[in-house]
Amino acid sequence: MGGAELIGKEEKEAVSEVIERGVLFRYGFNEKRKNIFRVLEFEAKFNQYMGCAYSLGVASGSAALRVALAALNLKRGDEVITQSFTFVATIEAILEAGGVPILTEVDKSLNMDPRDLEAKITEKTRVIIPVHMLGVPARMDEIMAIARKRNIPVLEDSCQACGSSYRGKKTGTMGDMGTYSFDYVKTLTTGEGGMVVTNDKKLYDLACYYHDHGHEHNPELPRGEDSHSITGFNYRMNEIQGAMGIVQLERLDFVLTEHRKHKTRIKKAIAEIPGIEFRDLPDPDGDGGDTLAFFLGDAGTARAFNAFLAREKVDTKILPSAMNWHFVGNWNHIIQYCPPYRVDAWPQSEALLKRAIALPISVRMSDEHISRVIEGVRRVAKEVL
Repeated sequence: MGGAELIGKEEKEAVSEVIERGVLFRYGFNEKRKNIFRVLEFEAKFNQYMGCAYSLGVASGSAALRVALAALNLKRGDEVITQSFTFVATIEAILEAGGVPILTEVDKSLNMDPRDLEAKITEKTRVIIPVHMLGVPARMDEIMAIARKRNIPVLEDSCQACGSSYRGKKTGTMGDMGTYSFDYVKTLTTGEGGMVVTNDKKLYDLACYYHDHGHEHNPELPRGEDSHSITGFNYRMNEIQGAMGIVQLERLDFVLTEHRKHKTRIKKAIAEIPGIEFRDLPDPDGDGGDTLAFFLGDAGTARAFNAFLAREKVDTKILPSAMNWHFVGNWNHIIQYCPPYRVDAWPQSEALLKRAIALPISVRMSDEHISRVIEGVRRVAKEVL
């Protein structure tokens, strides 16, 4: 659960302070709010933490993707390449922007397969969206090399990997733009909320305009007379979310440290089990640590393994418990928008995902809980493998 496990007195005080001032809107009302702007402060602190130039707080991770695509000037009919294993919001944002989702296979990292990415680029490709799934960074060196060779912008979906890194750089900061989610189950939570980051001032300005109905935030004009040059929508973050974000950001490194510590302990304890193959980690040091994923020999074995885990009261995370929302092969409601319009068009991904199990790692895992997971997996392995 990440940041949600740590919600307490500090968040309550930060939220109460905003409510007492009576201004929940991120813009204006300077005198009433005593020139205190919590979203602006959160954005500045986020810049510092991530090592980027510009951050823009928005209403959700889904909103962050939509705003970033608007800033990248995606046009109706443009192709956007992302991956077949992701949360459905990645695809929804592309569709909302009028784009055509082109989905790659994933490899054993459970992230974008760079070989398939290169094969699926066409003259219509306008944006590439690698997704850092379940806290693990994608193969960004290879992806960025392919994108730069073709001069295609990269938008990183780091909604499941806030705080993760790849070779010393935070996920979300290596492409032209990056996005994060702060919903309830993320490493940093504001209940809902998200962030768009970039090092490009023009892209930041366009994102900022778009997320606030096209307002250009001209300091020389009152808001009611503000200038405008593009259309937009309301994807703003509010001051309550900003106040919570400031508190939660202070704890993010602690969350990551605890996740990694608990994951390492469980992984080491089950590594000796024959028949378990761990997920590839493109940068083991940059793994956010909130999920331990492994593969079994085939789909039937994975189904049996999962059923026995449930009997042992050992939870799973996404794989296989929420695959209905995370793999295009299950999206009958959306497949008509995703060429080649067949749910069986990603056989490599489907084969990997159907034999995968993912265990959730939490911040406050007691020794008893960790031991129960380890012993549960060992007992299931004896039954199934």
